Amino acid sequence: MSEILSSVEVCVDRIVEAVGPDIRVGAPLGLGKPVQLINALYRRVAADAELSLHIYTALCLEVPKPGSHIEAGLADPIMERMFGDYEELAFLAPFKRGEMPANIQLSELYFRAGSMKKNAAAQQNYISSNYTHIARDMLAAGVNVMLQMVAARDDGDDLRISFSCNPDVTPEVLQRVSGLDRRVFFAAQVHDDLPFMKHDAEAAPDSFDWIVRNSDYSKKLFAVPNAAVPLRDYATALHASTLIEDGGTLQIGIGSLGDAVAQACIVRHRSNDAYRRMVANISGGEPVAELDLGCFDQGLYVSTEMFVNGMMHLIEHGVVKRKVYDNLLLQQGLNSGQISEVIDTALWCYGRESGLIPQVLTESSLVELIGWGIMPAALSLGEGDLSLGNHVLVNDMDDTVTKDSLLSAVSGNELRKGRVLHGGFFLGPRDFYNKLCALDEEAHERICMTGVQRTNQLLLDYPLYCAQRRKARFINTGMIASLNGAVASDALEDGTVISGVGGQYNFVAMAHDLPGARSILCIRATRGEGNQLQSNIVPFYGYTTIPKHLRDVIVTEYGVADLRGQSDAEVIKRMINIADSRFQDSLLESAKSHGKLPGDYSVPLSARNNTPEKLQAVIKPQMQADVFPDYPFGTELTDEELALAASLRRVKALSEEPAQFISSTFRALLHNSDEDAAKPLLERLHLDHPETTKDFLIKQLLLLEFEERGMLKAG
Repeated sequence: MSEILSSVEVCVDRIVEAVGPDIRVGAPLGLGKPVQLINALYRRVAADAELSLHIYTALCLEVPKPGSHIEAGLADPIMERMFGDYEELAFLAPFKRGEMPANIQLSELYFRAGSMKKNAAAQQNYISSNYTHIARDMLAAGVNVMLQMVAARDDGDDLRISFSCNPDVTPEVLQRVSGLDRRVFFAAQVHDDLPFMKHDAEAAPDSFDWIVRNSDYSKKLFAVPNAAVPLRDYATALHASTLIEDGGTLQIGIGSLGDAVAQACIVRHRSNDAYRRMVANISGGEPVAELDLGCFDQGLYVSTEMFVNGMMHLIEHGVVKRKVYDNLLLQQGLNSGQISEVIDTALWCYGRESGLIPQVLTESSLVELIGWGIMPAALSLGEGDLSLGNHVLVNDMDDTVTKDSLLSAVSGNELRKGRVLHGGFFLGPRDFYNKLCALDEEAHERICMTGVQRTNQLLLDYPLYCAQRRKARFINTGMIASLNGAVASDALEDGTVISGVGGQYNFVAMAHDLPGARSILCIRATRGEGNQLQSNIVPFYGYTTIPKHLRDVIVTEYGVADLRGQSDAEVIKRMINIADSRFQDSLLESAKSHGKLPGDYSVPLSARNNTPEKLQAVIKPQMQADVFPDYPFGTELTDEELALAASLRRVKALSEEPAQFISSTFRALLHNSDEDAAKPLLERLHLDHPETTKDFLIKQLLLLEFEERGMLKAG
C-alpha cells in the first residue's frame, strides 16, 4: 500500500532510507516533474557529501529571462502575470552557471531548443535517445527512483490517481521493473490543478510507494504562452495542409509551425473556398487538382507524442472527430464501410460474420461487448442462459428471439469507447489546461493520454494501429536539409545539441511502415537577415537526424518536395525548387560540380520566384484580415504589450543591418517625436531617462516606431 505523506522532506527521508546513498532519479519531461519533491531531494543531497544524486529527465522548464533591462521592463510584469508563484527547479540555475554540487549530476535527453548550446556540462551529459526508448534507457542507466507529478480525486473512501500530463514514460517503467534484479521505488506528488485524465492515464494508488499530498505545494502550473506565428510559417503550413487527407490521421508538434498547421486546417474546413484560393495563389499556378482540398467531413484522428493546444482547437472546430476503437475487427468494419458507429442490424450481422460477436457468449466476451455498447449493460450470463431484465434468453446469438431482444435493447445507440486522440504528454498555455480540467464525460471518452510505446511506434499491435492510423500525416520540423533529402533537426554538424531527437525519428520510420502514411518535415528555407542570411537547404551537412534513405516529404514556405522513391538527381531538383531563389544558383552549381545533375539542367521558371515578396503578396493580406492571425489561438498579452514587443523586435532587427540601422537612426534623430505622449511606454521599458548612448539611440528609434504605428496619443 502507498504511504500518503504531507511533506516532501519526509518523502525524501523515505527515499534515502530505501535507496541508500547512490540515488538515481528518473522524471518525465516537461510538466510532469514534481518540482517541490525534486527540489527537496536536491537540497538534501547538496547538503550531505555522503549522498550522490543523478537526475535523468528531459525538457526542464524554466521561466523565460529577459536579455536586457529594456526587455525586462516589458517582460517582468508579463512574467509575473503568467507564472505567478511557480516554483522553478532548484538545480537549473546552478547547473547553467557551472556551479552544481560535485555529488549531483543532471543528464537530459531533450533540451528546450537552444537553451544549452554553450553549456559544456549539459552537452557532455546529454543522452541521445529516441523518446520511445527512454524508459528502457533510464533503467539501463541504473535509475532506482521514479518521481512523477500526478492528479488525484477522492471517490468516496477511495483515492484515484492519474498520470495526467505525462503517462508517457513512468507506466512503462512500472511494467519493466518486474524483470529487474533490483528494486525501483516510485514517488508521486499531487497537484490540485492538474487535469485528471482517464483511461490509460489512470493508475492504482499502490503503484507508488509514497504519495505526497499537500495543497500548499500546488503552485501555479508552468504554462507555455502561445507564440506568434510568422508569415513564412503560415506559408509553410498552407503547403503542408494540402497533404492532409480527410478521414486520415494527424500528428503535429508544439510551437508556431504546429499552430500554423492547425489554423490552416481550420480555415480549410470552415472557409474552404477562401482556402482553395490561397492554395492556388501560393502555388503560383502549379497544378493542385490531384490534391483533395475539401472540408474534413469524416474528420481526422490524432495519434501524437505531444498533445498540443492546436489539437484542442482542431477538436473544437470539428476537424479532429474521427473515432478509432481498440478492437481490430470493429475498426476494420468501420474502415471498410460495412458498419457505422450506430448499432444496428448491419453491425450485428457483421459482428457474427467476422467473429466480433461469438455465437455463445462467455464472461470475457460479454464484458467486452458491453464495453463497446454492442450488448446492453443489463445483460448477465447465467448457467447456460442469459438474463435481460425479467427475460431469460438462450445463449445463442443466432437464435432469432435472442438476437431480436438484444438488438432492440441497443439499436440506435452509438458505439462506446471511441477515441479521437491518443497522446503521450501535454504542455501548453493556461487556457489549454483549463479546458482539459473542464472536460465533460463525453469529451473524456474521446481523449486518451497514454504511453509513447503506443503513440510513437507500431510494435505493440501492428495490425490494429495500421487500421486506426489510416492515411497518417506526421508533420514535424527540422533545421537544415541537405540536397540529398537528409535532415538535421536536433544538433549542429560540430556536435552541439540544440534540442534532441525526441520522437521524430520514430514518426518518420513509422510513416514508411504504415500503409498510406507520409512523413512531412518542415524546414524554413532561410535563417538570419541581411548580411547574415543563409540557406537552410545546403549541398551537404555534417550531421543527420533523418538519413536520406528515410527521406519522404520536405516542405518549405516555397512549396512541397515529394522525395519518396525518387532518384538522387530528381531529389536534388525538387529540393532546389523549394529553396529560396537567392540561393538556387549556388545550390545548382554545387550539384553539377559533384556530378549529381546534368550540366545543362536549369531550374524551372515556375520555381524561380521563391522570394519573401511573393509570400508577402499572398499571406500578408490574410494575416491582416485575421484569416491567419498573429496569434491564432489567443494570447495573454495586452494590445500595448504586443505593440511594444513588435517595436522592440523591429529595432533589434535593424541592428543586424548596419546600413539600414544608420539610416533609420539619422531619421529618428532628426524627427521631432512627442515624448510626453510616449512617456508611459518609455517608462515601461526603462527608457524615460536613458543612461547610455546605446539606450538613447534605442529610445529615438522606438519613438519613431511608436509614432509610425499610431501608438502615441496626445494629451
